[in-house]
Amino acid sequence: MSEASDYKKVILKPGREKSLHHAHPWIFSGAIAHLERDIQNGETVTICDHSGHCWGSGALSTHSQIAVRVWSLNPEEPINQDFFRRRLQNAIARREILQSSIKSNAIRLVNAESDGIPGLIVDRYADYLVCQFLSAGVEYWRREIVQILADLLPVVGIYERSDVEVRRKEDLPMRTGVLQGDEPPDIVEIAENGIIFGVNVKKGHKTGFYLDQRENRQRLLEFVAGRSVLNCFAYTGGFGIYALKGGAQRLTNIDSSVEALALLEKNLQSNGLPQEFNENVVGDAFQILRQFYASGRSFDLIVLDPPKFAESKQQILQASRGYKDINLLAFKLLRPGGILFTFSCSGQLPPELFQKIVADAALDAKREVRFIGRLTQAADHVVDLQFPEGSYLKGLICLVD
Repeated sequence: MSEASDYKKVILKPGREKSLHHAHPWIFSGAIAHLERDIQNGETVTICDHSGHCWGSGALSTHSQIAVRVWSLNPEEPINQDFFRRRLQNAIARREILQSSIKSNAIRLVNAESDGIPGLIVDRYADYLVCQFLSAGVEYWRREIVQILADLLPVVGIYERSDVEVRRKEDLPMRTGVLQGDEPPDIVEIAENGIIFGVNVKKGHKTGFYLDQRENRQRLLEFVAGRSVLNCFAYTGGFGIYALKGGAQRLTNIDSSVEALALLEKNLQSNGLPQEFNENVVGDAFQILRQFYASGRSFDLIVLDPPKFAESKQQILQASRGYKDINLLAFKLLRPGGILFTFSCSGQLPPELFQKIVADAALDAKREVRFIGRLTQAADHVVDLQFPEGSYLKGLICLVD
């Protein structure tokens, strides 16, 4: 591969190098004054300001609004296999520091920009790695990255889940399949804080499981004993299984997927939890909560962990309405002294706006509510301090009078 001095150049408009002063890894298309010709999608480029000073290197995306994702702010550092080996080794070393507190054989090993490899997600589920290549830069280096992962982590197999919509913004095709070694079984069994979960790494949400909620599931144990729990957007039962393990009197799960709830029932069996304390409801959570309210049902604790409502800033207003509606319904269904665990995984939605939405929902529900805890993503989903966009998951624990 080329030396750093051989890369084609991207020239920024005057004053648009400000983000590089703060080591932010994104350069938007509107900041670029000039591109050299014939640069491939994902190719490494040298980033120069309008005066000709070169700041470092990055991967060019010819289709995305994020036109360059920064690899390095050292203009002399070549982007090659050794570069990616160092970055991957550093990411894995960070998780080794956390391993004793995580107590799970499922862990995020590489968290994209926050680990210095923009667009790359690597999760480990027991003896398998699951990868997502979400940007043109890591797609360009895909083969080398997979080989380095195989060298550094002796696992049974490496599987790809590059089947997410963000790839379309990079003009990349959807792709899944075996990258190295053996194909994973349909269900991979993991253990988390002594609880067993079956994970569908081939077709499940994200890379198969919500690893980012691990610490929040553990926190739920403080509140569930003897309570009736409603788990909305339940998926395969992460919060619900914890609730029953923690002594919940009754559990109701809502999800739109029959397949997800079937795996939830298998997870109940794997943990020796009786089915008679569990109720699964298939359907749209908004509609079902309205039906519950109309029929006079109520609960002691509710978990709201909906999917991302806002993919872009243009969708924030619509997403805000959705978050207010679902939280309003939850407040109406909670008994006095009830607890609400409420989340947003929309990175575009600021934490202060999410808190205001929840507060407005409480006001409209005519409930007095105090939040008693803030929640965020699990520690292995590290966030680089220069990349606040990496802190996407926000949650509140609310106490309802």
